[in-house]
Amino acid sequence: MARPKEFDRDDALRKAMLVFWQQGYEATSTDDLLRAMGIGRQSLYDTFGDKHRLYLEALGRYREETAPGALSGLTEGPSPLEAIEAALMAIPKQTSNERARGCMMVNATTELAQSDADVAAIVRTSASLCEAAFERAVRRAQKLGQLPAALDARAAGRFLYASLLGLRVTAKAGASPEALRDVARLALAGLGAR
Repeated sequence: MARPKEFDRDDALRKAMLVFWQQGYEATSTDDLLRAMGIGRQSLYDTFGDKHRLYLEALGRYREETAPGALSGLTEGPSPLEAIEAALMAIPKQTSNERARGCMMVNATTELAQSDADVAAIVRTSASLCEAAFERAVRRAQKLGQLPAALDARAAGRFLYASLLGLRVTAKAGASPEALRDVARLALAGLGAR
């Protein structure tokens, strides 16, 4: 008869997510995970499978925890243009530690998406959701007269998502908040805001 698990699975997964987010996949050892999660090796394998499957689940958890807040900011509120600006300006407003840690999804993109089909699939899904949220915000801004009607909303959504990724990578590389604000302002100006 199997012994019941003596740990909270969700809590252990969250702790693993934080380790992967801070260190990346390759730099994280199984021992790092076991220490952070407070579980034994066999419990890790019995509950999560191997390190790769744990990483995929942690990346999915990250998306579940962060996407709703970020995306709802773009789709709710009276001013979609202000929501777009807030999404871009959130990066320069982060603490230096938050900027250095970066976004786990962006970290996964740069570290693994080219060589790991499972990670690439998660990254593509996340990118599609974010691009669509920006596109909807652009369309709302157009209806309110905040952005030119002739602007291609789909292309603008893609541009804004790419700008956000660029800001996150640049922030992780050590750019100053002032430099990040300059980039965000230029991205907003590129939309032709009124």
